[in-house]
Amino acid sequence: MASLRAGSAAGGPRTPATRAGRPAAFSLLLLLGATLKPQESAAQLLTTAGSLEAEVLVPTERMVMYYDESISFCWEDYQLIMDHIKEDWCDWAIISRPYSDLQECLEREAEHFDLGFPNPWAEQIIFKTHQTHFANCTLQTAFSDPPEDVLLAMIIAPICLIPFLVTLVVWKSKDSEART
Repeated sequence: MASLRAGSAAGGPRTPATRAGRPAAFSLLLLLGATLKPQESAAQLLTTAGSLEAEVLVPTERMVMYYDESISFCWEDYQLIMDHIKEDWCDWAIISRPYSDLQECLEREAEHFDLGFPNPWAEQIIFKTHQTHFANCTLQTAFSDPPEDVLLAMIIAPICLIPFLVTLVVWKSKDSEART
C-alpha cells in the first residue's frame, strides 16, 4: 500500500495524500470499489423504461388456466370444511383456520405460477367466499364496562401517582436551588 504524506494547497487544510499525489480518501474509495462484489455495493442499477418492461412477466392464457384450476381445488377444499361447520359462520374463532388455509393455498399457488398475490383470480375466490359464507355477518361491537376491580385500579392509580410526582418535582427544584 502506498505510504501517506501530508499535502496541502496554499493556505488550505492539510489532507493526507498518497505517493502518487492523490488524496488518501480517493485511494481508499478505489480500493473499496475493487474489493466489493457488485451485489455488496451500495450502488443501484439505473433502470430505464425498456429494462422495466423486460422484467414484467405477463401471464399467458395457459398459465392463467392452470392457475385457475389449481385455485378451484383450494375453493373446493375450503367449501368442504365450511359445509361441515354447522355453527355460526360469523364467529371468527370458528372460521379463522379454514379462511387462513384458503388464503395460504391461494398465495402458494400464485407463487407456484409466478403470479403476484393478491391477483384478480384470487380476489374472485375471496369475494365469492364473502358472498357465500359471510353475507349475513354484521360487524357488531358491543362495548361494556370492565369489571369493577379493574375499573377501580384504572381510576385510583393515576390519582395516587399525582401526589408522588408533585413531591418529586418540588424536591428536585429545591435540590437545584441549593446547588446554585
